Amino acid sequence: MIKNLLLVAFGGGVGSIARYLCQKWLGQSYPRPFPWGTFIVNLLGCFLIGIIYAASEKTTFVGPQVRLLLITGFCGGFTTFSTFAFENMNLLRGDDTIYFLVYAIGSVVLGIIAVFAGIGLMKLL
Repeated sequence: MIKNLLLVAFGGGVGSIARYLCQKWLGQSYPRPFPWGTFIVNLLGCFLIGIIYAASEKTTFVGPQVRLLLITGFCGGFTTFSTFAFENMNLLRGDDTIYFLVYAIGSVVLGIIAVFAGIGLMKLL
């Protein structure tokens, strides 16, 4: 159990750092009211989860502990659904209804598509 907790903690820490760096870079590169950093990070996290999941079905290299490290730890720390909800609230409060609709619907729909794309990519390899 301790080993599993350490795997999740390590993966989550690395994922959180990666999220911070991506959001910072995208926020500086595209300074708009639309939260591009969180949007891209969530889609990328969904895509990575799809790849890791499909790889775990395809090979014994990605076993339960590697999945714990990468999906629960890294992707859990990397993706930002609570931030996503908060940013949607801020868009609504700021009367940015169009940005809210694009962000909320786009994140959910494209996130699901990204998971399938990750699985599909791994099936091709």
